[in-house]
Amino acid sequence: MKLKKIAQLIALIGAVSPALAQDVPQQYIQRVEITGSSIKRIAKEGALPVEVISRKQLEEQGIVNAEQLIASLNVNGNGSDNLASNADVTSGSQRGNNGASSANLRGQGADSTLVLLNGRRVAPHGMKGSAVDLNSIPFAAVDRVEVLKDGASAIYGTDAIGGVINFILKKNYKGLEAQVFTDVTEAGGGEIGRLQVTGGFGDLSEQGYNFLFSAATNENKALRGSQRDFVNTFQPDRGLSVDTRGAPHANVFATSLGDTILSRRSNTGPVLPGTNIAYSGISILDLPGGAGCASVDGMGAYDEKLWDTPSAGLGCAYDTGRAAVLQQPVKNDNFVARGTVRVGNHELFAEAFGSNTEVAKSFSPNQVSPSASTFDARSFYPSTGAAYNEVFNSIAKVFPSIEANRGLPIAYRWRCMECGNREIVTETKAGRLQLGADGPLAIGSYAFDYKVGLARSFSESESALGTGYHYTAALRDALGTGIINPFLKGGATQSQAALNLINSASAAGVVLYGGKTVLTAFDAALSGEIYNLPAGPVLMAVGTDIRKEEYKFNGDRREAAARPAILNAAFDDANALPNVSRDIKAVYAEVIVPVTKALEINLAVRRDNYSGFGHTVNPKASFRYQPTEQLLFRGSYNEGFRAPAFNQLFNNVTESPYAGKDLADPAKCPGAKADSAKPGCESITPVIFTGGKVSLGPETAKQGTVGVVFEPMRNFSVNLDVWEIRRYDTIKSVSLSDMLANYGLFTDQFLRDPSGALFAVDQRWVNAGETVTRGLEVGARTSGKIWDGAWTAGIDGSKLLEKKSRPLPGAEFGKSEVGLFTFTGDLGLKWKHTAYVGFKKGDWSGLFQNVYRHGYTDQVLPGVASGKVTPSNYDAKVDPYSIFHTSVSYAGFKNLTLTAGVKNIFDEDPPFAITYDGNTGAGSSWEPRVADPRGRSFTFTANYKFL
Repeated sequence: MKLKKIAQLIALIGAVSPALAQDVPQQYIQRVEITGSSIKRIAKEGALPVEVISRKQLEEQGIVNAEQLIASLNVNGNGSDNLASNADVTSGSQRGNNGASSANLRGQGADSTLVLLNGRRVAPHGMKGSAVDLNSIPFAAVDRVEVLKDGASAIYGTDAIGGVINFILKKNYKGLEAQVFTDVTEAGGGEIGRLQVTGGFGDLSEQGYNFLFSAATNENKALRGSQRDFVNTFQPDRGLSVDTRGAPHANVFATSLGDTILSRRSNTGPVLPGTNIAYSGISILDLPGGAGCASVDGMGAYDEKLWDTPSAGLGCAYDTGRAAVLQQPVKNDNFVARGTVRVGNHELFAEAFGSNTEVAKSFSPNQVSPSASTFDARSFYPSTGAAYNEVFNSIAKVFPSIEANRGLPIAYRWRCMECGNREIVTETKAGRLQLGADGPLAIGSYAFDYKVGLARSFSESESALGTGYHYTAALRDALGTGIINPFLKGGATQSQAALNLINSASAAGVVLYGGKTVLTAFDAALSGEIYNLPAGPVLMAVGTDIRKEEYKFNGDRREAAARPAILNAAFDDANALPNVSRDIKAVYAEVIVPVTKALEINLAVRRDNYSGFGHTVNPKASFRYQPTEQLLFRGSYNEGFRAPAFNQLFNNVTESPYAGKDLADPAKCPGAKADSAKPGCESITPVIFTGGKVSLGPETAKQGTVGVVFEPMRNFSVNLDVWEIRRYDTIKSVSLSDMLANYGLFTDQFLRDPSGALFAVDQRWVNAGETVTRGLEVGARTSGKIWDGAWTAGIDGSKLLEKKSRPLPGAEFGKSEVGLFTFTGDLGLKWKHTAYVGFKKGDWSGLFQNVYRHGYTDQVLPGVASGKVTPSNYDAKVDPYSIFHTSVSYAGFKNLTLTAGVKNIFDEDPPFAITYDGNTGAGSSWEPRVADPRGRSFTFTANYKFL
């Protein structure tokens, strides 16, 4: 039987997926398993760079869930994929981030990173339907994690552009153990706790069966911005200030919605005597002789210079960042059960896992602002209100011209602190039932291994409103009574009657939206030797993958006739979808050819057929060349694809008239800037189409990797891999500004009537973009003996060499995004590394680790960008982020292992960053895509084996 040779060769070249290696009996796996901690790597390095993280490594680092693991990987990008970077308001297109955490290998995006459990797919997160939620992974039963740092569509199909992460569960486990983990921050808030039990009985080799079960409960407690002093958006001397005048002490506005104290049906406020500036958004605290904006907790003066808004110069702002939750509270319960039976040389198994995750997203209280659609004149503060005279008289002293408006109501913008922080609670239930079999199979004189599997998995999510949300009309009418006072000074509180009015308008409990994905899959593969060459046997694998993917999304679940508006609740009714589905049928083949004793070549190809856009064929070629025992060269070329998500295909089309008056027909007016004095540049207001497009095709990619591994001596090795990914036909909704700037490339998106008049612009999803990403991954390992013990040391680093994109193949590439701030997507850091030193002696072991993230060029607010202001302490660069961890383990007690650690030993704060987004406020004064806001924390793990 040649099974041993097959297993060894598969592991040596690393070209067959880690999942295939699991189908080899355990006694052979142990001889060829890739282990990330071994110095003797040269014989186990393959044609593709694969990183293996063992269970022991996870426990030493205090990593207890998949999100923490992914955040620690240098190969993972820095996108808005974690619970800290999507902790605030999100638009409909980002609704899937409510409560979800995702992987983002090589910065290609969560929907271009394939996540597997035991080598097979699981259903993507139910809300958005395009990426796996890491919270659903049953992490307690994970034995190791294998990260394939290369495209793998030729093996797995869609989504495997950035790479593959394979969570591999324990197998043939015997015993019973319980583990308790806690992670407590020194400064308070953000505590993490976990309790898990894992058990198993039966031995596959001796008894012919094994049963594994594991259950765990985890909780991450909330960390609020007010609990960390580095969260401070009022730092104008460094170029940062808040762009909101929705403050706890209201700002007075001029409005065209009605006659008010500042104006009569006009958005223009009074002009300050001696100037030509018309002010609106005036706070009496910021007027000459006023108490000052800072007299109310969380407020500060609005910086009109930084935001280049002179008319706001007498307003107050509110620090929404400190009101945000920096680490969202998460409760997760999960279980997994697996039964395996050996019949002769065949193994049959059934595996089930399930999880329930609840995430409570919480952010700043709602703001009330004059608006035709929400807070019209009925919400204005009446002249009968208790604070009316003080407000009017204070403003009239500075703007005597408003005296004629005495008795008119006050239009204002107010942060309703008494309404409470806005909260969205998302609950996600996920699970999978997997049946399978594998073993040897003889076909004539040939010996093969087979595997076959049938699975059904699902993920169902629902987001409901918590505190802080109120019915618009009810709150509007309550405000119009004058009982609620939006002009309270610091320390003052609303009357009980006012609180009763606010509470009576609460919309807590209303379901915002929900979604569900279902995946039904069958797979089968056959592999073995097909021919003998002088250099060794030729190995071949063939397989099939048949799937059905289903998705549905619910918008507002209330009856259509009973849907009163809720202030700033991001319902997504336009994109509600009934159950939609597609069928995928795929076949693939692989061959490994030993050209010489030193050179092996792997060729693979896969054909996927989708009921929708048709078929796609993706090849892959890789090589492994080892001229000497100390030196290994490897490389690959492959093509990949990502199928369009259901919402990109089927979202309803929304028609919205262009709201501005500044747009002209780009075909008639160069620059498309409206100017009535220029013929052809008349202002137009076309309809804007947004939404899904059923004609979308897949994104495609071409990528390559070339690397070398060098082991000059037994206890030292280094590796280096250069990679590049080029993506084509990327699915995107091109902004109107990009369309106008590249009108010649987007003429088909500008829709015209028979006379040639422009009547609509199609901004629906299109296959248009192109991106180039290039990087370098390096690593080194060494070890030795000292003090009667063994030490190890190593470093893994990732350098981003290029990251750029263009809206269409015919357009020019934009400037490089490496080391440059971007609002959305992946933040391209130039360099990241993790370095460590470990020591083991007897029952003691220890680890010291450094995690480093390079700095980048910061965001610039409008006033600085225009050159109108230069803050005194402004620095265009964000500092690097470098933190250190340590842990010590002791296994000297019978059946008990204790591990204690310190994360962020030197209590390093996230570096200051001008990360202010007026739409969300997430991460104000720091960057959640890069840094951990928790500060120094202390971890403790106790693992007790009962059997």
